[in-house]
Amino acid sequence: MESTVFLIADDQPISLGEALRYLESSGRLNSVIWEILSQYIIEQELQTIEEFDIAADLIDQVVMDFRLENQLIDYQSFKEWLANEGIDYATFRKQITSNLKLETLKNQVTEPNLQEYFIERKIFLDKVVLSRLVVENQALAEELKSQILEDGGKFEQLVQEYSIEDDRIFNGMMGAVSRGTMPDALRAAINLANSGELIGPLEIDELWYLVRVEKILEASLEDQLKQELKDELFEQWLEEKIQNINVKLQVDF
Repeated sequence: MESTVFLIADDQPISLGEALRYLESSGRLNSVIWEILSQYIIEQELQTIEEFDIAADLIDQVVMDFRLENQLIDYQSFKEWLANEGIDYATFRKQITSNLKLETLKNQVTEPNLQEYFIERKIFLDKVVLSRLVVENQALAEELKSQILEDGGKFEQLVQEYSIEDDRIFNGMMGAVSRGTMPDALRAAINLANSGELIGPLEIDELWYLVRVEKILEASLEDQLKQELKDELFEQWLEEKIQNINVKLQVDF
């Protein structure tokens, strides 16, 4: 097997064993083997399921959508694009068909568990846009809260004047924060809060926080998020399949 020519570079043959040794030296061999096994499993699954025949009109529609999206409307520009990619139309169409079959397999594998998986992950998928005012003692935090709620003090101005965090230059804006990554005390308070509400003072890591809830971004199982979760579940399914395969390298390197 060592002498099996895999590539020729500048008229010099590179054997399959040498190619694998290069991959091992670069630390990429395991990832390549993983990709090979993943594709092996996918193709085995597709071969066993007859209903994965993709209608020709669906393929035509996907091709047309691709051409429209990439501004390849006229035939000549599309032909030039194919040439630049080093493929012909039949190969391109085959790639589209393979992608559609793979998506069908993903749906079949993931749909039964997708809703449950979404619920499990929801705490990390829900996000809240927050602004904060952080000081070193509780008394000051209480005084500042009183100024905001009772004396008409402006939150942004007090942040710039008193907050010890670097984000004070952005009026304390923290951006969108995942509920799952928040400290327990902050998450518990936010779970009971509404948009625009000021919560705290809360003691977090020996500092005192006043936090304003700017916007609550509840995750929903649709569009991009749905696809991302399907991809995650499918990768988990592949990983389980690969772990149950007895793999032996038959090439000396």
